[in-house]
Order: sequence, then structure tokens, then C-alpha cells
Amino acid sequence: MVEKSPLFLAGVDRTGIGFLGELLEAHPHIAITRRTNFWSYYYNRFGDLSRPENFESCLVEMMRNTRMQRLQPQPEHLRRDFPQGEPTYARLFALMQEHNRQRLGKSRWGDKSLGSERYADIILTAYPEAKMIHIIRDPRDRYASQFNHRGVGKGELGSGVALWLWSVRLAERNKRRYGERYKIIQYETLVREPESLLHELCDFIGEAYSPDMLMINNNIGMSEPDLTTVGSSRPIWTTSIGRFQTDLSQQEIAFIQMCTHRKMLRYGYRSHPVSLPGAAKLAFYSIYCPVNLTRMFLWQPWASIKEVLGKTPSARRLVHSS
Repeated sequence: MVEKSPLFLAGVDRTGIGFLGELLEAHPHIAITRRTNFWSYYYNRFGDLSRPENFESCLVEMMRNTRMQRLQPQPEHLRRDFPQGEPTYARLFALMQEHNRQRLGKSRWGDKSLGSERYADIILTAYPEAKMIHIIRDPRDRYASQFNHRGVGKGELGSGVALWLWSVRLAERNKRRYGERYKIIQYETLVREPESLLHELCDFIGEAYSPDMLMINNNIGMSEPDLTTVGSSRPIWTTSIGRFQTDLSQQEIAFIQMCTHRKMLRYGYRSHPVSLPGAAKLAFYSIYCPVNLTRMFLWQPWASIKEVLGKTPSARRLVHSS
């Protein structure tokens, strides 16, 4: 089977990126891997891979990651094939993906890792034929979904707004830079008009549309429970659109809209009327806003520091040696 150019999905958590990956994975030609986070965890972290000891250190660490293990990699095959070509991190990752897509009988591989938009320059340079799909969601609904999914601790509103703005700005910057290789879509369109958008995405990536993309496959493991129900076909609910109106407080809605209103309007997200009478309005502007704005502005330098220091998989994602 002839290999086709790879795909990369971009966006932040709770934007529907997992659901998008599931739909693409259902295509008979496409294998999508989930949250390998290769670029944030491993890229350039082990030195020159032309040195066998560096390659081995990188490979050993990758094999410990349970998400990498889902690709069912064969270390002996990687050790055999890697020296036959350019000793780069991008090629090592591609070899793992190629072995996986061959195992699955697919002709194209793709990766869904949160925040891939940060690495668009690296990825789209390393793979000159690759394409990237970036999904955006209403920032209010995204925050509501995040809150309901895992609970949001103190300070997460400010950082959540900062993360959304960062992702959208990168989407626009990457689109300007890479043109037809970079596509921005919206979650709301995906769930309201899934077949139409999937036709559009198939045209973008050069694949024929397949009705299988709207069929359930319980083995994929990427579905988001609030979007689908179990069955032979895929009912897609739109009830997650506008959930912020009942799930968020007036202060939360007001703060998100205040910070993101220009970007919201660009993507057709209209402001929702907010009522903050009397003392609530005073508390909002004197306490709530300053505190969350501080957390919002501190998010970017802290994220940059973590990037420099290097990210690693959480302990629950690692296989520990006995």
C-alpha cells in the first residue's frame, strides 16, 4: 500500500479535537494516533540521534509511554530501519507511525496531540507534504466542558482564557504562513453539519469521502460521551453548543467575553447578555477581574518556562521497570 502524506490535528483540550480524530480514524485509509505528544516530550531532548547511545535513550523513553505503546511499536524494527536514513527525530516518529499504519492496513497516518499548533513550523518543515487541521470552539463552551469534565481548580479561568487566545492566534498565524496546508475549522460546524464538513476535509487532504466516517467504531476509543451515543450509526448531538449559558456563572461569562470578544466575533460567537447588579458588578471589577487577569497574563511566561525545562509524560502514562 502506497503511503500518503501525514496529517496533524491541532487545538486545545475540550474543543472537539478528539471527536475530529475519531471521525478521521474511521476513514478506511487513515490511521490517527492519540496524544503521543512526541514534539513536546521527545523532540530534540536526547541530543544528536546519529549517536547510537542518544537514539537508544530516546527509544527507551518512548517505549515507556503507554500512548506510544498503543502504536504497538517493534523496537527491533526501529533499530534496524533508523540507521538506513536521515537520523532525525522527525524520521524516528515517522517510522513508528509508518509501522503502525502498515499494521492497520491504512495508507496514511495522522497524529492528534494537543497544542500541535505550537510546533507547526517544525512539523510542516520536517514533512513537506503534511497538512494540519486546527479546530476551534466557543471559548465559553470550551471552559464549561473543561469544568464539567474534570473540574476546574482555582485560577483556571484566567489560564483557560489565555490558552484559548494563544491557540487561536497561532491558528491564524499558521494559516497565513502555510496557506493551503493549514485548515481552521470550528467545532460548531462539525457537529451541526458533519457530513458537509467531512466532505470539505476530505477535499483538503486529498481523500475520497467515506460514509464510514459517520459510523460508530467502539474500538477507536476517541469518542467524547457528550457528543455520541452507542449504536451502529453516529447520532451527533448539538446540545453542547451554548451549554455555558446554564453551566457558567455570570462572572465567568462576563470575564471570558471581556477578554476574547474580538476573536469571538471573528468566528461568529456572539456575546451573551450578562447581569451583574450592584455589589456583584463592583466585586467583578475590583476583585474578580484583577485576580483573573493576573493569572491570565502569567500563563504565557509560565508555559514558556515549562517548555524550556522540558515536559514529560505523567506518571500514570509511564510503564515502570520492575
